[in-house]
Amino acid sequence: AHREFTVARKIAIEESVALAQSQPMLAYLIATRDRQGLRDHLQEHLRQSYVSVAKITDSSGAVLVAEPAETNLYQPSLAVLRRQHNPLDVVSISYADSSGAVNDEGLLGYIAQIWNDSATYVSVPVLSTVNPLQQGQSIEAFANAIMDRGSAASLYVVGYVNIGVDESTLLQQTNGAISRSLSWSLPFVALALMFSWLYSRRILGPLSRLEKIAQDVAERKLDPGVEFRASGEAQQIANMLNGIMEELNSYKKNMDVNHKLLSLQVEHRDTQLHERAQKLDQAVAEVTRSREDLHKMAYFDSLTGLPNRRLFTEQLSGLLEKSRCDGNMLALLFLDLDNFKRINDTLGHSAGDLLLREVGIRLSSTLRDTDLLIHHLADEGSAEVSRLGGDEFTIILNQITGREAAAAVAERMLAEMSEPLLIDGHELVITPSIGIALGPRDADDVEGLLKAADAAMYHAKNIGRNNFLFYNESMRRSSVERLQLEVDLRRAIEERQLELYYQPQVDAISGTVVGAEALLRWHHPDKGMVSPEIFIPLAEEMGLIVSIGEWALDEACRCIARIHKKGLNLPKVAVNVSALAFSPMLVSRVASAIRDAGIQPDWLELELTEGVMMDSSSTSSQSLERMKALGVEIAMDDFGTGYSSLSYLSHFPLDTLKVDRSFIVDFQKSDNNAGLVKAIIAMGNSLGLNLVAEGVESQEQLDFMRDNGVRVMQGFLFSQAVTESELEQMLETGYFRSKIAGPASEAANSGEYAVPVNTAGKNV
Repeated sequence: AHREFTVARKIAIEESVALAQSQPMLAYLIATRDRQGLRDHLQEHLRQSYVSVAKITDSSGAVLVAEPAETNLYQPSLAVLRRQHNPLDVVSISYADSSGAVNDEGLLGYIAQIWNDSATYVSVPVLSTVNPLQQGQSIEAFANAIMDRGSAASLYVVGYVNIGVDESTLLQQTNGAISRSLSWSLPFVALALMFSWLYSRRILGPLSRLEKIAQDVAERKLDPGVEFRASGEAQQIANMLNGIMEELNSYKKNMDVNHKLLSLQVEHRDTQLHERAQKLDQAVAEVTRSREDLHKMAYFDSLTGLPNRRLFTEQLSGLLEKSRCDGNMLALLFLDLDNFKRINDTLGHSAGDLLLREVGIRLSSTLRDTDLLIHHLADEGSAEVSRLGGDEFTIILNQITGREAAAAVAERMLAEMSEPLLIDGHELVITPSIGIALGPRDADDVEGLLKAADAAMYHAKNIGRNNFLFYNESMRRSSVERLQLEVDLRRAIEERQLELYYQPQVDAISGTVVGAEALLRWHHPDKGMVSPEIFIPLAEEMGLIVSIGEWALDEACRCIARIHKKGLNLPKVAVNVSALAFSPMLVSRVASAIRDAGIQPDWLELELTEGVMMDSSSTSSQSLERMKALGVEIAMDDFGTGYSSLSYLSHFPLDTLKVDRSFIVDFQKSDNNAGLVKAIIAMGNSLGLNLVAEGVESQEQLDFMRDNGVRVMQGFLFSQAVTESELEQMLETGYFRSKIAGPASEAANSGEYAVPVNTAGKNV
């Protein structure tokens, strides 16, 4: 009966799926919300005797039509029915009752279905090669898509047909199988009961007698030999009882023998214990040696052999206490290697370990005898230099006379470290940055003095590396402010304090906005607007620039969609991409942002820096090619301000070249500067690139750039970065016409002005 019911339910599911998938125009009816046509389709399902309820939803789960409107059966929502399933899969789930519990598919589930109002729900996806989100699709488009479905690049889920199969109807069809099962089962059960009753009498009689015999044996009322005649297992049990009694009789005899053997074993064990005591003495000696080795491992760095952080901390604490008592001064030098990570990344960690070992040797040899302060009590010798970890080293100068002594040691270390090192066949020059803190003047405890020296080292790195600085109070305040700024920046990301402003890019002939650059702004609740020059480098250093850039990309795409939805004309929006965020994953991330916002790819422009362009790896080139194939425009930002190479301008798929503000500001200073700007413009035009002038702030700059072939301008002459709503007010045709006063604007109004433009057919 269970098998026949399973087959009947499988056939019902297959027929429902076949009927739902046999309607080629069902996708069009769902996309156009043709409820009458959808009801007609549901009626075809309801003609099946086993279908009790049917409904059609869109891809989000919203019910379009349902027949019948009311039913007592449990109807799961689309989200419940299809959870953990692929949107393209056909899903069928049996629910036990109206509570929504899922029914067991096995025999137990079948028995439960006999007593409960259970139903199987089938969800069939309706697929189309036409994007249902694209408005204005005609029936001809859906018809053509059906005809060419085999050549479609992708399928879209338009909606779902959900069918409820009433399992009580299917159960009625299997009543004949149940009757046949009962007719065969009842006689068999009667015979089995009769046979078991007869067989139990045959077994239980001898067992009752054995129980009495066993009880007598336990109470020692019988002699060891017990005569018992039976068959099978009962006889075996009787034989076992006889064996037990024989074992009990021989047990006492064996006890005496075992007692003598145990005495002999005790004497042998005493001998063994004596031998083990001698071995333990040897083990104690080995443990003592191991303890000494562990002490060395606990207090000395295994890589360089220098004192580690633990020994450094203990000895610095003692020296600080001594300096407080006798009034002497000590200096802590905190040394960090510049760009050490680059060595590990390029040559490998084994080369980095060799470099650290050589640096430790060189630092130790640099100090004179009068500079030594830490003397280990054992025979390992002096421990004048310590390694805290990574590429960080410390040197403590005890009982110095003043700052000059510490400065002299730092200068000698800088000079010694400037000599090349030969590591794995590579000649390397590694420079240090050194921070110096004086105790107890700057701090009178280990942690405070270490923080002070670390802060001085950090500032030494910031001002150019390969130098040293003494700690002062302003560094502490700067470190505290930086730490607070890091905390505030993380909170700003969580609380969405970051905003996108937009600086318009203006056609210098018509005065119309032809694009905008999206710029990050941080409105701090207490400090007001924080300059991007402060928080963007901080975000890059903290590793937050990738997540911030992804948010900015999504927000810019949503802004484009909102502006175009209002019927306003904004040809494109440019979004800056950090070099740290540029990776092969960026292409799929950009495609996802465009798809989610529902915008055209050429409405988005990505501004990349020279650091990305100069990466000649095939991965970067392939990523740019894929980005270009996506339809996104690519701009070269801040051209000429870094280590520029003219080769990548032709090798990479660029659309736009942005002339940096520094060139525009300096063109008035000399003819050479003006000639350089003209050369950049001519080069961009010859390569077929669009040109955008950044930082235009005066009429003279506007006229110069326009007269030399640059038509699109961006700068304070037109507008600072503004909010989205303010940008929308500027999108009127010719909004900035008053800003471009002069012969060019008058000629533009009369249609007579001709400006040198890009001849490659690109939109300028």
